[in-house]
Amino acid sequence: MLLSNMNREWWKEAVVYQIYPRSFQDSNGDGIGDLRGIINRLDYIESLGIDVVWLNPIYKSPNHDNGYDISDYRDIMSEFGDMADFDELLKGMHERGIKVVMDLVVNHCSSEHYWFQQAIQSRDNPYYDYFHWWPAENGTPPERWSFFAPDASAWRFNEATNSYYLHYFAVEQPDLNWENPKVRAEIYDMMHFWFKKGIDGFRMDVITFISKHDGYPVFEGVHGEAMIDVYAQGPRLHEYLHEMNREVLQHYDIMTVAEGPGTHINNIHDLVDETRQELNMNYHFEHVELGLNARKMVNSDHRDLVKYKKILCDWAVEFDHAGWGTTWHTNHDFPRQVSWFGDDSDEHREASSKLLSTMLLTMRGTPYYYMGDEIGMTNARFESIEDYNDLMTINWYKLTEQEGGDTQALLDSHKLSGRDNARTPIQWDSSTNAGFTQGKPWLKVTPNYPTINVANQENDPKSPLNYFRSLTALRKNHLSLIYGAFKVYLLEDPNIFSYTRTLDDETLLILLNYSSDNQTVCLDSELLSSDVKLNNYDDLVVASDHYQLKPWQAVIIKLA
Repeated sequence: MLLSNMNREWWKEAVVYQIYPRSFQDSNGDGIGDLRGIINRLDYIESLGIDVVWLNPIYKSPNHDNGYDISDYRDIMSEFGDMADFDELLKGMHERGIKVVMDLVVNHCSSEHYWFQQAIQSRDNPYYDYFHWWPAENGTPPERWSFFAPDASAWRFNEATNSYYLHYFAVEQPDLNWENPKVRAEIYDMMHFWFKKGIDGFRMDVITFISKHDGYPVFEGVHGEAMIDVYAQGPRLHEYLHEMNREVLQHYDIMTVAEGPGTHINNIHDLVDETRQELNMNYHFEHVELGLNARKMVNSDHRDLVKYKKILCDWAVEFDHAGWGTTWHTNHDFPRQVSWFGDDSDEHREASSKLLSTMLLTMRGTPYYYMGDEIGMTNARFESIEDYNDLMTINWYKLTEQEGGDTQALLDSHKLSGRDNARTPIQWDSSTNAGFTQGKPWLKVTPNYPTINVANQENDPKSPLNYFRSLTALRKNHLSLIYGAFKVYLLEDPNIFSYTRTLDDETLLILLNYSSDNQTVCLDSELLSSDVKLNNYDDLVVASDHYQLKPWQAVIIKLA
């Protein structure tokens, strides 16, 4: 590939750093992270070498789902601060050359939003049609599955209107009716409000669910989580996204990324190809859901490197000629990368953390990197359901209990797969509560914080933190890691992930040992070189016909 043929965009070249505000830094001692806490850490964020910060929802919310139930799209949650704090944060980010992307949560709102409070009063209320309803006189609503409802049903009865409202997520998160043009106009106007403030883009929460099927038909043979693909196939999804682009997005120099449940290789280009004029990129879930059964119950596939590589490689080459993708391991909905994909034992935690960061920043696509992974934070592995805050784990536990199922097995799986593993507070230092708060943290701090924290790693040149800083710098200086052609080697090897990125006359080889044992990597002579650009160990053994890799060794090599 030639750089001169590339359509260069700032959001393709960026490293996105996700901040979950509740868990980043508390500034007032109430145990909850806030905007002032982020402002106080701006120099740290800048030091990472990242380009974009994605903020999880900070809007006004009753917090039934940690801010993803929004009661006012133009106000700030009081726990986080106020609009003046946000304006100062945005200004501070921009002064440091960091762009700010916010969450757009418009598949649903909060049941406390003014629109819904009006809608539940009467079928004649003008806001009734802002939501999806099934009249009780029509009998039992057709099956729809809910991610969070204790009974798994996405319909909830409202007595005043004698009808059921639709909620794909919590009971407190009614789905907005995008089929109503007034709803779309309200959303587009709200988006203009934030863009005029100066934000640089939106991460669009479950945006693939916004179009519902006319008449709410029965989907024969489709039950439970299998409905996710159906939800993503609404008949007017692309019509609405194209309209959003025309009415809002095209008027600003911004980036957009879809959280795309139900997106697959066979439909992704409808969403992200430039000619479609919809969104810039999407992130799928195939690699992070490998090894998960229903209710995030873990199976052995989550350690199957060959299956994992094939998923990533299939997605990487899909964008050879059109569209753009993403790479990611962890966010607020998935466990810590070093615990799920790596080896978080004391012996291998740091090496495997560095390896996983290497993969993310060298694969094709814009990397999305989750706060705390730069220091190798691990899963909390809560022992009791009382320690959890997450609606998903709590409600699945209750549902399993009601069914007479094995609640201990569910807890054991969620020690590895549960969402709260990624939501524990950032570990800044070894003081009480890891330097996150002077009060009682809203979620327990992971017990290993005296060992794993920013302060311990700041001045250690070999720490995961400083390795990550080296990675972001390397990526900026080698555009082959962004625009380069991708080619995989040893695809069937159960321990090694190896690939090249080639742009113009530069080829970089990435070698990753996904095992806790030494590995011999045999490659053709043209792939052998000792010109190491980055290495998570002090040395690399290069023989006449192979490389010798140490456990969890990651190396970036320039080929002659």
